[in-house]
Amino acid sequence: MYRISDDLALLLTVDFFTPIVDDPYLWGAIAAANAFSDCYAMGGKPVLALNLLGWPQDLDFDLLARVLEGGADKAAEAGASVVGGHTVEDQEPKYGMAVTGMVHPDRLVRSSGALPGLSLVLTKPLSMGIISTAVKRERAPAALVEQAIAIMATLNGPAAEAMLEVGVEAATDVTGFGLLGHLHNVAKLSGVSAEIWSEAVPVLDGVDALAAEGLVPGGTRRNASYYSPFVDFDPAVGETTRTVLFDAQTSGGLLIAVDPANEATLVEDLRRRGTPASAVIGRTVAGEPGRISVRPAS
Repeated sequence: MYRISDDLALLLTVDFFTPIVDDPYLWGAIAAANAFSDCYAMGGKPVLALNLLGWPQDLDFDLLARVLEGGADKAAEAGASVVGGHTVEDQEPKYGMAVTGMVHPDRLVRSSGALPGLSLVLTKPLSMGIISTAVKRERAPAALVEQAIAIMATLNGPAAEAMLEVGVEAATDVTGFGLLGHLHNVAKLSGVSAEIWSEAVPVLDGVDALAAEGLVPGGTRRNASYYSPFVDFDPAVGETTRTVLFDAQTSGGLLIAVDPANEATLVEDLRRRGTPASAVIGRTVAGEPGRISVRPAS
């Protein structure tokens, strides 16, 4: 964040990645939605974007145009203007955006503001990393892929509007570090611990079966390796569920820490705005900063 004046600050963020779906237009749209996500997680609104593109010389340039079209249409949906960009030759296609957003400094939502006793609300289901891996190995059911694409292409703007309307203590978006990785970071920065109720976490139907088959991305395995020392799993939480909770997400939802007195209002507003999920999945508690316990719901 860069403060311009007492009532205006800029948010600067960037993200890009290699193709995760076959359709170039949808890849562009998902990459744009993912790039805007950090702005929304901080309570801001994206206003400007610059395209970032790596492209092989021997790959059809009509596909490149479709990628950019998908990104431009998603930016328009977000109310942001694509004002330029830069392209380099690369052996593997890559696309994303550098984004500038705006926020009132007093309305900035930080990832370090969680206190003990807050409700944790998630606005998109988990599963995206596992499904993307299943797509690459041609093992993903078509209906499940369609669901995942729609979720990944969904902007987090409505979720951000809901959390600003209610007033929340902390938030983050859930992307490459998975739910447990991003929650660990929030809890550590805030000086609190957290509880997750495994059965309350939304997951797309059929994903557990894919994870059980070993269709798990490298990023998810790295998350499990790095963050496991900070997580205490109840023995009743199975290995497949643990994998899903570590799953590296693309364009995941917002994880919001809200006063329990405002929990119902937030959930109702999220549902009214049509967010992919509006699930209360746990709470913050006093304890070792960054520590997370995962157990079935009581």
